[in-house]
Amino acid sequence: MASERDRPDVARRRAQWVKYWGRIDPSCLIFIDETRTKTKMASLCGWGSRGTRLLGKVLHGYWKITAFLAALRHGRLVAPCLLDGPTNGESFELYVE
Repeated sequence: MASERDRPDVARRRAQWVKYWGRIDPSCLIFIDETRTKTKMASLCGWGSRGTRLLGKVLHGYWKITAFLAALRHGRLVAPCLLDGPTNGESFELYVE
């Protein structure tokens, strides 16, 4: 759990939220999440003989990021979006609109 939960201001706001949350219709809530993956698939570890340097080859310089955004509503995934590149403020705002 986050250590911020122990702070008095956060605990007070959380208690207010818990009181309010019973009045919210779950079908009106939408949670937006983002994940991404890189095409740079290089192993970060390996096996070698004791006392010798481990050598390996990795493609250098060409990799890209693919980001996936989606909204989760009451029991279903809606508005999936695949981006060619990382998510930034501009692309996130465009997705939300």
